[in-house]
Amino acid sequence: MDEAQHYLMENPEEALRLDVKTDPEAVKRQAELCGIGPGARVLDGGCGSGKTTSVLYELIQPGGSIVGIDFAENRIRYAKEHYEQEPGIEFRCMDLRQPLGDLGSFDFIWVRFVLEYYLEGSVDIIRNVSRALNADGRLCLLDLDYNCLSHYPLKPEMEYILHRMVDRMTRKYNFDPYVGRKLYSYLYTLGFSGIEVNLIPHHLIYGSLKTSDDFNWIKKIEMASVKASDLFKDYPGGYEGFFIDFNTFFKDPGRFTYTPLMVCTGRRPPDGGS
Repeated sequence: MDEAQHYLMENPEEALRLDVKTDPEAVKRQAELCGIGPGARVLDGGCGSGKTTSVLYELIQPGGSIVGIDFAENRIRYAKEHYEQEPGIEFRCMDLRQPLGDLGSFDFIWVRFVLEYYLEGSVDIIRNVSRALNADGRLCLLDLDYNCLSHYPLKPEMEYILHRMVDRMTRKYNFDPYVGRKLYSYLYTLGFSGIEVNLIPHHLIYGSLKTSDDFNWIKKIEMASVKASDLFKDYPGGYEGFFIDFNTFFKDPGRFTYTPLMVCTGRRPPDGGS
């Protein structure tokens, strides 16, 4: 299979990374912006570890139900083991790019931090999942803009490497660091109605470093370095030197890091997105 078709962050610890980095309170705020509430039937597309699915499940009680899907069997296994304990929450190993008809229809379809991995193919995913919406159902797209690129103060040689890494991920692995700004246009062009967009901070890191942020960003750097190891050959000390420098920068309470999150929702097109 072409490398661009693989999930960029795939590794044996990815379910754990996704679990650790998920902030339940942030998920609740985002879900409220989407209008998700009691009694709804929800699809969590690209559910990862299942932690977000479980938070959404709490919000749709009483009377709601949710299905979390992911194409990785190990992540679905993790989700089942940790979060499939209540009636009305289930996990299935399925691909958002494939037909979802046997799942039935949904009031809300939640696609969070998925489209950033599909520079080519995002619109096809939106079309596909939209077919599983109820006649008045809403699609909720949540994704980042200028992903991984906003840090201060960063040494010029470090910033140069980060930009080259992101460029490599874009060209070779189908990564889209700017997908957030595209979500409204995707929904508008496909005929969605009642579109609403909210811009909120996702990463907003200053002062003391949270353990979850430290773990998440170090894993990001580690995975990117595996896929772009040649970029470090001219950096002082190579990859080890860069890793030490980034760790030093990131643990400094004087550092500032942010990434904007777009929360974009729209009502199903009359033709169902076909």
